[in-house]
Amino acid sequence: MNLLKYIGMDVHKATIVIAVLDAMGKLLMQAIIETKTPAILDFIKSQRGTIHVAFEEGTEAAWLYDLIRPHVANVVVCDPRKITSEGNKTDKVDAKRLAELLRTNALVAVYHGNRGTRAVKELAQSYGSIVADGTRIKDRLKAIFRGRGIDCSGAGVYSPEERKQEMG
Repeated sequence: MNLLKYIGMDVHKATIVIAVLDAMGKLLMQAIIETKTPAILDFIKSQRGTIHVAFEEGTEAAWLYDLIRPHVANVVVCDPRKITSEGNKTDKVDAKRLAELLRTNALVAVYHGNRGTRAVKELAQSYGSIVADGTRIKDRLKAIFRGRGIDCSGAGVYSPEERKQEMG
């Protein structure tokens, strides 16, 4: 018989609170582990049976998804705003609720492992930052020239050769 396990993870910068349910919804265990690769993989690999995991979208979601996806049957990253709260909100309660919603197929995935597009998004963001930095530098350079009464209209001021001619 193949044992089904549903794992809910409440992920934080330093720790992850975990709840593990069986197919009937019985709480098998709860744990708190470090948000570090060895601790996460050790925990996942210690589980027997068919493992399904859920956690909320957040800063670590893409990294965590890529880390555990090869070791489990299914990973669901969900939108925390679409999960209704019941009673007191604690990390243990949140982890158990995620596991229960996963077990009852009540979660909608918002992330599907877009590893290829993530790299492109990061490159585009870096490009945008570089362009913004370049614009700031150009604005500063023109301000220095204007402050000294030097005409700096157009883009010639950015060329070292033309700057030499302007400054004599």
